[in-house]
Amino acid sequence: MHSRPSEPEPVEIVALFVSPVHALEGRPGDGPRPDPVPVARDRVEVRAGLGLVGDRYFNHAAHRQAAVTVFDAGVLDDLGRHLGLAEVPDPLLARRNIVLRGFPVDDLASGRDENGARFEGAVFGLDSGGGQVRFQAHRPANPCAWMDVVLAPGAFRGLRGHGGVRCVPLDDGGLRVGPATLTVIERAGSAR
Repeated sequence: MHSRPSEPEPVEIVALFVSPVHALEGRPGDGPRPDPVPVARDRVEVRAGLGLVGDRYFNHAAHRQAAVTVFDAGVLDDLGRHLGLAEVPDPLLARRNIVLRGFPVDDLASGRDENGARFEGAVFGLDSGGGQVRFQAHRPANPCAWMDVVLAPGAFRGLRGHGGVRCVPLDDGGLRVGPATLTVIERAGSAR
């Protein structure tokens, strides 16, 4: 039995991130490696089963179920308030591919129910004007100790449970920064 799709919800794509390299390797105390090219994009190309064209996880077998990370910008607003920061951290510093405002994306991830049984993440679609691109949500994108270095001290702990969701794209398409809609096509834990 499949769940009914939700109504499209208005969201904003506030940032798109594509980097051909891993900048957060080694020891956080040594600082991140600089990106060889700018990472911010106004538009990204999505390929089904592969990820975002030009990204470090594109077409990597080990990351097929985690090629794209979607993140809720509202989490950074909350983090900034919680840590008493003068400014909200730049969403690109978290190195998540698609940063949305207006939807709790962490709720899309797979997990375990109250009885400990695993459930699959949601299937959802994003449309920024060029047609819907569907994604299968999988595991949470857990933060790492680097967040204390690149965002602010205390960010690693503050982002636990709110680091976004790792996904695999189900369609080819494109996304761009700006107004968009998010439709939950099949809710997390739905029978397949």
